[in-house]
Amino acid sequence: MKDTDHGLDIAISGMSCASCVTAVENALRKVPAVQSAEVNLATEKAHVELKEGVPYQAEVLLNAVVDAGYGAKLLTHHAEDNHHEESSAQGIKIVFATLLSLPLIIPMLLSLAGVHWNLPGWVQWLLATPVQFYLGAGFYTSAWKAIKNKTGNMDLLVAIGTSAAYLLSIYMMTQGHGHLYFEASSVVITLVLLGKWLEKRAKRQTTEAIRALQQLRPETARVKKLDQEIDIPIHEVVIDDVVVVRPGERIPVDAIIIEGNSHIDESLMTGESEPVNKVVGNKVIGGAVNIDGMLLVKTIAIGTESTLSRIIRLVEDAQTAKPEIQRLVDKVSAVFVPVVIVIALITLLAWGLYSANWEQAILNAVAVLVIACPCALGLATPTAIMAGTGVAARHGILIKDAHALELAHSITQVVFDKTGTLTEGKPTLLAFKSVDGNDETLLALAASVEQNSLHPLAKAVLSQLQAVGKAPAIATDVQDIAGRGLHGKVDNNIIYVGNQRWMDELGVSIDPLNVVASGYKNAGNTVSWVAQSNGVASPTLLGVLAFGDQIKATSNQAILALHQKGIQTLLLTGDNSMSAARVAEMIGIDKVLAEQTPESKATSIVSLNQKDAVIAMVGDGINDAPALAAANVSFAMSSGTDVAMHTADITLMRSDPSLVADTIDISRRTYIKIKQNLFWAFIYNLIGIPLAAMGLLSPVIAGAAMAFSSVSVVTNALMLSKWRPSNQVET
Repeated sequence: MKDTDHGLDIAISGMSCASCVTAVENALRKVPAVQSAEVNLATEKAHVELKEGVPYQAEVLLNAVVDAGYGAKLLTHHAEDNHHEESSAQGIKIVFATLLSLPLIIPMLLSLAGVHWNLPGWVQWLLATPVQFYLGAGFYTSAWKAIKNKTGNMDLLVAIGTSAAYLLSIYMMTQGHGHLYFEASSVVITLVLLGKWLEKRAKRQTTEAIRALQQLRPETARVKKLDQEIDIPIHEVVIDDVVVVRPGERIPVDAIIIEGNSHIDESLMTGESEPVNKVVGNKVIGGAVNIDGMLLVKTIAIGTESTLSRIIRLVEDAQTAKPEIQRLVDKVSAVFVPVVIVIALITLLAWGLYSANWEQAILNAVAVLVIACPCALGLATPTAIMAGTGVAARHGILIKDAHALELAHSITQVVFDKTGTLTEGKPTLLAFKSVDGNDETLLALAASVEQNSLHPLAKAVLSQLQAVGKAPAIATDVQDIAGRGLHGKVDNNIIYVGNQRWMDELGVSIDPLNVVASGYKNAGNTVSWVAQSNGVASPTLLGVLAFGDQIKATSNQAILALHQKGIQTLLLTGDNSMSAARVAEMIGIDKVLAEQTPESKATSIVSLNQKDAVIAMVGDGINDAPALAAANVSFAMSSGTDVAMHTADITLMRSDPSLVADTIDISRRTYIKIKQNLFWAFIYNLIGIPLAAMGLLSPVIAGAAMAFSSVSVVTNALMLSKWRPSNQVET
């Protein structure tokens, strides 16, 4: 069991179909401390949300699952090894079942060639009995648990069906009949075991993304202490430790480079295929590969707070959660097994009473029980979700939950922030003009107030001041006014740096530099104003600053890709109208809403969210958080703030807006796979059950079809692993 920010994750064993999922969920929901519980058949995990403030004991949750007839255990990093051991044991069982069943089916195959030969009845019984009660014991165990819980599952159908064929054969053997049906019971069990084994192998492939990420975690780190380099276990590294990373090694922790430079391969975390050049001051991600330089890095995040751990947690959460379409399937699955048993009883009675051939009636009823496959229904949605979120994560798209993946396919409009989203977010100060002609003083005062701000425009001012060889003065009482600017005290004067709307609110006349500012705006630049007050009189204008920001190379491609999908685009920014319109025109955005505050951004998103509209918001800053929360689907750039990433449904690990269209593409493909899987799962049953009831399918053929249905559903979902982003060649 793994404790997460959202609740608890429990590994569940012994589930065979969607009905088992319902049984486990119901058992967990009865525990007083549980707010909600969701079980994923494909991952074999339960995610439990706990009631706030209600005490709980982990053992109570585990016991609730055990009492329901299933296994529950703590999740460990050795879980994959356990799965491998279980798979090997299952493989050995299948080999033995095949060896014992083969002699039973040979006479049936020979009869097709006109050769009539049968093994003696007692030999058939000797071969079939260990298959039925030893190798098939798991079906009886699972069936008994289902009966105790007053539910039904796939194993119950198999147990009833094969037992009927086995007992019929014993009865006929005691009556001296030559033709027995031991091959039906044995081969069905063998085929179902084989189907489960193939299904488990295929399901493991849907979790390749998680396993690949987990393998990136180094076991040790080389820490530098007192001029000595010491290799220590990774869990002993603490914040601010200095770690040595040699060329070719994986970086063990999230850190800042304090010495050296190198190219870093972050492809498995960000999807960026080309190595990124990193220098002193740059952040590096634990798990990335240091290619060609010696680095000294200072640790900034460890354990569960590391980027790699957060990525793994996001992918796991998405793969555990259920989309709305799965909830409908669960309701169908809850009544599926009882309905199938009723159909089998009707088949038995109808054939027996109509033809008086109770032998054939039993076989037809067995075929009905065996071909029914609630397992395929249970796997149809989660396997597609796992494959879709997994392949998206490999290409730098982290989808927080299945609902976001499901909803993204129907997005009708994408709303973009400008700075840092469509532009590089690293504006430069292109020009500055003071009222009194003392431009350097203007620059120094603005930099003094903005020196501790994280805003890109503030960094541009500081960079320009450093370029002219000056240092900012000390500012006190600095306050950041969201959507307006900053103010602070410098030499007993209050300095204001912000947009025109704020100047208007402060009563500052911008007339002395209005013509100059208009020229800056017409060139597509962002303008900020600087004003001063002695704390008594109203503020007066000191000067104007003009900033330019380069549009990202992929922005045009991003907008074009969305338009090709029939999706409208809108630019929502706090910048002035002229600058916003120029950017929109350059990259082809449909509509612009400029000079927005964080509050008005959220209001704008709500107003767009009309009937049948699905609105996506893409942003990267603190001021985008309200708008991200208001959108149906929200995207955050990983280069942005933690607040934006925490609020957003989807995090783009590369600062590349073209990933928005790629996310919509993988969502659409995943949704198509879900519908295909559900179609095939239902078709198997809608066609197979009536054919079996009409006596047109033997139990052996029914068993093969049932096993194939589950495998085909998982295999179809795995086709998503071939997906590639639009800028890569699809193979």
